[in-house]
Amino acid sequence: MSATPPRSFAGLATGSGSGVGRAWLDFWFTPSDPRPLAAVRILAGLLGLALAGSYAGDLEAWFGPDGILSLEAVSTAPSSAVGSLFARVGSGAGLWAAFGGLLAALVAVTVGLAGRIACVVAAILWASLLNRGPMLAGPADDCLAVLLWCLAVGPASAHWSVDRWIRDRRGLPAPTASPWAGVSLGLLRVHATAIAVAALLAQLKGDAWWDGTAAWWLAARPDSRLFDLTGIYRGSEYLMNLVSHGIVAFEAIFAAGLWFAAARRGVARAGLVAWPAIGILAGEPFWGLAMAIFCLSAEKGVGSHFCEAPWPAMPAKAVPPAAAGK
Repeated sequence: MSATPPRSFAGLATGSGSGVGRAWLDFWFTPSDPRPLAAVRILAGLLGLALAGSYAGDLEAWFGPDGILSLEAVSTAPSSAVGSLFARVGSGAGLWAAFGGLLAALVAVTVGLAGRIACVVAAILWASLLNRGPMLAGPADDCLAVLLWCLAVGPASAHWSVDRWIRDRRGLPAPTASPWAGVSLGLLRVHATAIAVAALLAQLKGDAWWDGTAAWWLAARPDSRLFDLTGIYRGSEYLMNLVSHGIVAFEAIFAAGLWFAAARRGVARAGLVAWPAIGILAGEPFWGLAMAIFCLSAEKGVGSHFCEAPWPAMPAKAVPPAAAGK
């Protein structure tokens, strides 16, 4: 896909319409600034390298020929591991070669080299790693997979990238507002909402979130907590209730606020702080960081005035002089 928007997109973005249909076309096809997408790319690449690093120490212990989840061990049970690219390598050297390819792709995503190709390769290899041992994947791993596929849609390397540096060295025109950036950022916002709603619904099924004791149970898990807050909660039941109900309230406000122009940026900027804090309280700091990265999708639709050169709208259809005089 070219970074230059197709004329069919231009027609959709500038055509006539009203109501729900018009809002739908505007949401997906209005040219948007690629810079927020570039920020998502950099942060997602760094997150991917951190998550991949957590696998590196025990890679052979889990997936090696004599590992806990060796191919022989998973071949006798229903598993998605057999469909993984990592399942095509039977030796330790082959396993590390595939893992090295994943790291190289994530580095390319981070620095903005090879654009969409790097994002697609990283997404495929990351999904293959997760499918090799799905029981090891956490919520942050799943969020990273979504981020990489959404980045593959738009011009994520249009700014702050090696690709942009090469483009400037060749004297090529600066990137402009692009409908592909709008589609990519729109997908990120849709997925951010879906994840927040899923977390909210899962919490509302438990009594602890209704009676306000959920914060205590999160802090009382020694295997996953990062900080022991049980002493603080023991001294203030009101604080414990405030934290529990505050998490639920924020998730509801976040899921709804992303879709109202007046609240979108405020909610997203609050999410840059709130999601990492929720991740720390829940013992899932990388998941909190992943959700904070999704918040950058709120910049979708800011228009082309942040770009060096706006993408011109389609010219209006000429009206014959005879028809104009009627």
